[in-house]
Amino acid sequence: MILVADVGNTNTVFGLLNGRQVIQTWRVSTQERTTDECGVLLLQLLGHQGYESSSIDGAMISSVVPSVLYSLEKAFGRYFDVKPLVVGRRLKTGIKLRTDNPREVGADRIVNSVAAVETYGGPVIIVDFGTATTVDCVNAKGEYIGGAIAPGFKISEEALFERTAKLPRVALQKPEHVIGTNTVAAMQSGLFWGYVGLVDSLVSRCRAELGGEPKAVATGGMAHLIGGASDEIDDIEPELTMLGLALLYERNA
Repeated sequence: MILVADVGNTNTVFGLLNGRQVIQTWRVSTQERTTDECGVLLLQLLGHQGYESSSIDGAMISSVVPSVLYSLEKAFGRYFDVKPLVVGRRLKTGIKLRTDNPREVGADRIVNSVAAVETYGGPVIIVDFGTATTVDCVNAKGEYIGGAIAPGFKISEEALFERTAKLPRVALQKPEHVIGTNTVAAMQSGLFWGYVGLVDSLVSRCRAELGGEPKAVATGGMAHLIGGASDEIDDIEPELTMLGLALLYERNA
């Protein structure tokens, strides 16, 4: 089995995989931890599900937070006796990056693209709902050509609350009606349906530029909430990143 880590700006998702099968995932807050703190955390997560450190044969890390990577990488070696593969370090991905500066493309966007091409073929559009919402486009040749980055749903809610004097913080949920009859309902409607509109517009415009009939797949923490209401999202795959990490491990181990 392999242990993988997808380090995002807000949350880190650890996954236990047997080949391409996801056995278990855990979501924790992303923060700087010492090597020992990372190791103990991982041992506790595995132990709670009845797994020993000796059951881990390999590891893979995707990180967009460089300050977290060092301790996590060392923890894999110290507590599991494995040297993790790290996305972005000359790994074979099977995808060519056709962007102005390939080094700027985030590890998470590469991982998702690898999984999407394997699952859906190209062309394909991936919408990842994280701290930021990313829209990534892969053409019919299986080449990553770029995409769009928008403020995440939660960032939008926090900005609305923090930059207004009288508007309260509201729950992130789908409102019953578009026309809100009170302040909270009106805010929820504007946030939710406004964000659905943002996603639909970006995906529709990306489709037009890509050509063909690209599938649009949603992943990330808000995938079911927003993707389920979208007219442009064709499929929701919350474990797309885990599959991508499993595929990259297969190609490079």
